[in-house]
Amino acid sequence: MAMDLITTDASSNAASSDFTSSIDSTYKLYIFKFYDVNPATDDVKFSVQFNVAGQSGFNETITTTAFRAIHNEADSEAALAYQTGGDQAQGTAYQIITDSIGSGGDESGAGELFLFNPSNTTYVKHFYSTTTILQADDSARQYFIAGYVNATGAVDEVSFKMASGNMDAVIKMYGVG
Repeated sequence: MAMDLITTDASSNAASSDFTSSIDSTYKLYIFKFYDVNPATDDVKFSVQFNVAGQSGFNETITTTAFRAIHNEADSEAALAYQTGGDQAQGTAYQIITDSIGSGGDESGAGELFLFNPSNTTYVKHFYSTTTILQADDSARQYFIAGYVNATGAVDEVSFKMASGNMDAVIKMYGVG
């Protein structure tokens, strides 16, 4: 299977990175890869939300589960745990996909999000995300999110943003066919 680069969004001090075209029935799998995600505000989480064709706003109902791995620079904390409050049960908020990223030059996030069969109009749309960050407290964290958009309409838009404030980021959208 070929992975085709569809578009790249290199955001600088932007409120969000929105993909509002080219998500259609051409591919059954869309992969978003993000690099150097760095918030303007220290200690802020990175998030995602979706929009169904013909609707307005990024506010689809989603259900997710979340867990993370953590290890700090001082080697005094290491854990793998379910993240209470990191998931949603039929929520419409932006889904958090990282812990709080630091805003320093040596603090940023990277990862990927897989969106399966977004143009299908029979079933819900499954997705998962894996991210790695250096948090504001100098700990390395890996965040795992899995869930679904509870809509049978075609998902044709995806939005990434920080929980508050602006961000710098490079996000690439690929189609896999």
